[in-house]
Amino acid sequence: MIAKLTSKNQLTLPKAVLRELPATHYFDVKAEGGRLILEPLTLQRADAVRSKLAELGIAESDVKKALAWARKKA
Repeated sequence: MIAKLTSKNQLTLPKAVLRELPATHYFDVKAEGGRLILEPLTLQRADAVRSKLAELGIAESDVKKALAWARKKA
């Protein structure tokens, strides 16, 4: 089967391939040895929060400090 990469770096996966996988909207993408590897992911809400915190550079210790600060004020 063929999948075309668009000028916007988007790839459409053939329906026949997707029928063989569990229903998913997200894939973990890796490049290994000149090949792309897609693994279906099931994201939980907590995963999305962790991802956003990592993107913002907020560590677990920062969250603990913020909670301790907020509890002192209450």
